[in-house]
Amino acid sequence: MSRLHLILIFCIGFYSLGNTQQKLKKIIAFADEQYEKGDYYYALSYYKQALEKDSNSIKLLWKYAETLRAYKDYAKAENYYAKVYAREQTKLYPNSLLNLALMQKQNGRYKQALKTFKLSAKKLEKKKNSSFHTKSLREIESCSWAIKNLLDSSEFRPLIHLPETVNTYDAEFGHTIRDNRLIFSVLKADSSNNEEEVYDPSYRTKLYYSEKNKLGEFQKSKMNTDLFDGDLSYGNGSYSLDGTKYYFSICEDDGFKYSCKIVVAQKKDSAWVLTDTLGAEINVIGANTTMPFFTKINGKEVLLFSSDRKGSLGGMDIWYAESINGINFKNASNIGTLNSVENEVTPFYDTTRNRLFFSSTWHDGFGGYDVHFSNHIDGLFSSPLNVGNPINSPANDLYYFSHHDSIYVSSNKKGGYYSKNPTCCSDIYASYPVTELMTKEDIEDTVVLEDKIQALLPVTLYFRNDEPDARTLKTTTQKTYSQTYEEYVENYPFYKTELIKGISKEQAKHDLNDLTGFFENNVDFGAIMLDSLKSILLKELNEGSKIELSIKGYASPIANTAYNVNLTKRRISSLINYFKTVDDGAFKPYLSKNNTSLSFVCFPFGEYAADQTISDDAMVQNESIFSKAAGLERRIQIKHISIDRDKSIIPLKSQEMVKNLGGKKSGVILTNSFLVTNSSSEKVEITLPQNTSIKKVTSEKLHLLPNESTTVTLNFDTKGMIGHQSISFTINVKDYSSGLTLYTNCELE
Repeated sequence: MSRLHLILIFCIGFYSLGNTQQKLKKIIAFADEQYEKGDYYYALSYYKQALEKDSNSIKLLWKYAETLRAYKDYAKAENYYAKVYAREQTKLYPNSLLNLALMQKQNGRYKQALKTFKLSAKKLEKKKNSSFHTKSLREIESCSWAIKNLLDSSEFRPLIHLPETVNTYDAEFGHTIRDNRLIFSVLKADSSNNEEEVYDPSYRTKLYYSEKNKLGEFQKSKMNTDLFDGDLSYGNGSYSLDGTKYYFSICEDDGFKYSCKIVVAQKKDSAWVLTDTLGAEINVIGANTTMPFFTKINGKEVLLFSSDRKGSLGGMDIWYAESINGINFKNASNIGTLNSVENEVTPFYDTTRNRLFFSSTWHDGFGGYDVHFSNHIDGLFSSPLNVGNPINSPANDLYYFSHHDSIYVSSNKKGGYYSKNPTCCSDIYASYPVTELMTKEDIEDTVVLEDKIQALLPVTLYFRNDEPDARTLKTTTQKTYSQTYEEYVENYPFYKTELIKGISKEQAKHDLNDLTGFFENNVDFGAIMLDSLKSILLKELNEGSKIELSIKGYASPIANTAYNVNLTKRRISSLINYFKTVDDGAFKPYLSKNNTSLSFVCFPFGEYAADQTISDDAMVQNESIFSKAAGLERRIQIKHISIDRDKSIIPLKSQEMVKNLGGKKSGVILTNSFLVTNSSSEKVEITLPQNTSIKKVTSEKLHLLPNESTTVTLNFDTKGMIGHQSISFTINVKDYSSGLTLYTNCELE
């Protein structure tokens, strides 16, 4: 081969390589541009193309991992941070190990995360003044706390995923309930495909609301068109105390990056009209100011908000400003104690408990943002405490608020609606009370536990088609309700598959969402309520009461009428079997021939009370068997409970008698809370120890109904205290000789 030929081949190869490198640079530059805009999904697709051309680039792997983290795809981000660290051992990216550990934590892998955080701190020992080293040390404490408290449940009921009328495949963030409306923000594009890729450049946050009907069900949400501005994002709303003003954020954005300020609207006739942008006391030029919450603290109306303005400890801090007239405010102040070097956001103040709730990425937690609270005592906010499970999760949990006794929180944890990434988007969840809120006027000496039990009713339980014991005319079964419930849940994937056969994609999506909501809000919720009722009934029986349950049974109309009556009898039989076997036979002594303290009155209606518009065509099973409408009819209900009570005395109880706060700094006000329950069948009055300059004990309630709980909070000043400390106090009950003593331990330095 001639020398000239070889030179030509070399030149062509060099040109081809150079051309490839130029294309690669353009792809990376475009991906970088999308990342800076905040369009992480789009950036990921281009970084992925770049990695296909250059899979050995540590820099590219790092960018891909960082983008996955921003996109909240924690599982994939963990994988790619691990690849980065394996190649560069923190030499190029000092925080590669730290970010790997953070993703392990947000994936719920706490033990592995703790090991990685410790290794990160060790690697960064020579950079002890760096933020990465400080964060590693903080997360060692936080992750240790998570491991210790993972199995501890808080005072809250399990979370219920709100239905599709509220939650969608976009991101939803709850704010408040007013006038029977849930007010929330939605991060929504005008058009997108089923892979979360935005086609419309206007990807904005907007305010929505969902009305509750008479049954307490959330109706299809609507956008607040009064305050809509197509060029801006707006959300995070809060009403003035009299409801005449509405404070919310408007944000200019470049992609997904926001610069916000707080504005106020007033109601004129039936519409909201933007009145003004709040002044420089609230909106500092150049700062991001958002998430307003208007409330009253110590008799003064104040606006709480989150901002990164000058004077913040780091990131977003919570600030407050006293209101002059609802439009003008006094100079804002940093709230102090609870703020950290990272972000504190979404403030909500509970005036009944003088307690500030907020979310933070710094304090002890289970994941990214966790919900915490701080008690307001004598003009000061106490050190924050994590609200615990089930409110918090390994993901981001924000926008906590309460309405009556219901709790709402927004989270991107697994289980929400999504198209591609299971943790991409926030949905709204609720924790409902077992009983309705009772006003002081409702609480009288004659009120007994039966009122609380009746507030649970009806307890509605759902069944698979023709279960238990298909294709039989028997009126009893050997199965328990727990068994039928578990089998129903196990068959959920099968129901989804059968439901969408032979229907359009659009109809399939709608029907699947309906079915998902039915399983979460009906099937699962019924099982939760039965478990709650079971515990209360067992306490009553242990105290000598006699109880009678009235149970009604229903069926969908697919089989003949006589068959359906026997089917509902089997379903009622499964509930009776549940009481015979649950909790290792705890109810058995009350179901024997010699002791009929627990009895049942049965009403098997079959299909007589069913919705007759439901299909009974066995050939169209996606309607007659697998649909939500058919599922709603396959149920039994505990409709009424009567109690003949023998009033016996049982003392107060607490879930924990001793709580350990671990190591703390001396000189700060520490706080600790205990959940105390009246387990007797009488209303009781509790008395607390006298408060001192060092120790103060408060309770949400001083009068407790049967089975009612209260949170008793200890706040103590550690000024001058060093070393191991054990602080105790005793709660007494009127007319009783003994009390309940609770202990708080800590080590001060």
